[in-house]
Amino acid sequence: MGNKKYFFAVDLGATSGRTIIGHIENDKFELEEVTRFPNNLIEQGGHYYWDIYALYFEIIRGLKEVAQRGLEVTSIGIDTWGVDFVFIGDDGAILRNPRAYRDPITFEAMDDYLKNVISKKEVYDVTGIQFMNFNSIFQLYAMKREGNSAFRNASKILFVSDALSWMLTGNEVCEYTIASTSQLLDPRTKQLDERLLNSLGLTRSKFGKMVNPGTQIGVLTEEVQRLTGLGPVPVIAVAGHDTGSAVAAVPAKDENFAYLSSGTWSLMGIETKDAIINDLSYERNFTNEGGIEGTTRFLKNICGMWLYERCRLEWPEEVRKLSHPELQGQAMTVEPFRSLINPDDAAFAAPSSMIRAIQEYCRDTNQPVPETPAEICRCIFDSLALRYRQVFDWLKEFASFDLHVLHIIGGGSLNKYLNQFTANSTGATVLAGPQECTAIGNIMLQAKASGLVSDIWQMRQIIANSTEMKKYEPQDKETWDEAYKKYLNITNK
Repeated sequence: MGNKKYFFAVDLGATSGRTIIGHIENDKFELEEVTRFPNNLIEQGGHYYWDIYALYFEIIRGLKEVAQRGLEVTSIGIDTWGVDFVFIGDDGAILRNPRAYRDPITFEAMDDYLKNVISKKEVYDVTGIQFMNFNSIFQLYAMKREGNSAFRNASKILFVSDALSWMLTGNEVCEYTIASTSQLLDPRTKQLDERLLNSLGLTRSKFGKMVNPGTQIGVLTEEVQRLTGLGPVPVIAVAGHDTGSAVAAVPAKDENFAYLSSGTWSLMGIETKDAIINDLSYERNFTNEGGIEGTTRFLKNICGMWLYERCRLEWPEEVRKLSHPELQGQAMTVEPFRSLINPDDAAFAAPSSMIRAIQEYCRDTNQPVPETPAEICRCIFDSLALRYRQVFDWLKEFASFDLHVLHIIGGGSLNKYLNQFTANSTGATVLAGPQECTAIGNIMLQAKASGLVSDIWQMRQIIANSTEMKKYEPQDKETWDEAYKKYLNITNK
């Protein structure tokens, strides 16, 4: 391995996690996965939890592995999903495992808060964050309402990426990009809003010091050094929200682009210098999340491959054994646009059976009911591409620049069928890749903190030098225009 300096990235998603090492040389980067592990959702007592200690154990395991290999670790960065948090007691101990954002406690909390505490328009005018029942503000309100003992006794509240960094360093921070997902932060002041905190019975002192991506949080504690065999390695606050790290890794040439971070969730948006908060963004439920170097990620969450993933779990074993390309290839042989759904309909948020939910939606909207895995898969892909068009058209209205290019990043960038459908539907040139965008953004922000790269555009140039993007040009415009009319007619009912 020579004298190469490595950056250690912890990339945690809602179903699995990885530790990855990367280094930069000759204006290119290289990545290597060190460990991969499940992130299990734990159901107990009518609630859903994350196992924060299991995640910490896996980070230690990954660090131990690189130490045993004799690799020189320059720094460590952690990114996770947004909104969820950990309660810390005044004795410096975790009070209990954190609740997961799919916990049913929030299903009615949002409506109750917005009706009885602060109005919906007032909350949006402060935060510019789209309304989703699992946003941190509504989780905290639900916990306060239920008399949750961890909420009641918390000395500090740390978002998940910040909590794991605290477990490694002993230092409490509130990283800007992950805090921005909470619907407690004002993107104009870039601070947590006192009125919203007070509405929950909380004070600003409950949260760590606000830091921006690229800030050093601290170094590994003596305990972690002993457990891993490493020295006092710095831990860097990267873009702690995984989408923030992913968007930082978009290999764009200039500012005139939209992005689609495609995975379990699809997040489509643009990068702006300032938050966009007005009546139209409120009406369309767009969100303003923190980006790096003072940018804002103006975007909309779309229920992405969650639909496909849940159906796949329900299909018979012989179907589940098919590779994704095999199953998706079968979907291309069935009639297009036969059945369409709104992927963001509440019926698909957490149904007991996703297949049944899709079939009931089609039945209720007087469409042919998809029966086979191929028909259901085609329904999902057609519908996602048409929903992407709707959101892309809205983005063109909000953007202060022309939008002709859509970068698709993340695991979904490997889906050649959906990529082509997206180009056809939106009329934009689609550039797909890289797949490992979140880990790449994490590592690039560590490289920036170390002085190895200067800014976001040098980061993006190195990423472009190191990855091969696949281009998809629009096709069959008239066919897709007709399908879009059908989609709007069905979903606007």
